[in-house]
Amino acid sequence: MKKQSYIGELSAEFLGSMFLVMAVIAPAIMFTEVLEASAGVTLLANAIAVAFVLCAVIEIFGPVSGAHFNPVVTLVMLFEKKICALKAVLFMLFQFMGGIVGTIFSRLMFRGHVNYVIEISESVRNEYMFFGEIFGTFILVLAVLLLVKAGSNKIGIVVGFLVGGQILSTSSTMFANPQVTVARMFTSTAAGIRPIDGLVFIGLQIGGALLAYAVYRLVFSKNTPQVEEK
Repeated sequence: MKKQSYIGELSAEFLGSMFLVMAVIAPAIMFTEVLEASAGVTLLANAIAVAFVLCAVIEIFGPVSGAHFNPVVTLVMLFEKKICALKAVLFMLFQFMGGIVGTIFSRLMFRGHVNYVIEISESVRNEYMFFGEIFGTFILVLAVLLLVKAGSNKIGIVVGFLVGGQILSTSSTMFANPQVTVARMFTSTAAGIRPIDGLVFIGLQIGGALLAYAVYRLVFSKNTPQVEEK
């Protein structure tokens, strides 16, 4: 791999992860702190923002890095031998860094409405929400695997719609991403999660991803029909 393309891929993962986290955290600040909206309106705004931004960044950075923006997606791409181990580790590192920078930038944009740029969350997300993380990560990773196998040119819009919809229909509001989970530990907004719950979420996300990969290998990997492009 040429050095320039290597830098480009890592930069794409960093930027995509940053903008994804900003799409999660900035609406929480905008709608709760600035517009004083209800929790329901804030959640709907968050779902729309994440769906739109995720669709866009996948289309923008997909041709550069594959647009993972998620360590568990990178993990299953490693299992599928679509990425080498060293590159996978570097992708994950830049994803986590991008997410944390996204948290900082989100709060800097609303500095007049939030007291701290970085603040450890105390938002409790436990018990019944745990199942939501397994389910949400499972469907996300399975969808990515099937779309990549089929050679679909609609990955951005499908994944964007899927994640936006699952934000509104899972008990955990669809984190399904370890780097996003870590980034959300450092915000006291409605988007936050306390670190102890976040660590459990990450474990469940990895479990959901491994379950999705197992189902993919057992059921779909040999006989998925190719998408007929129109």
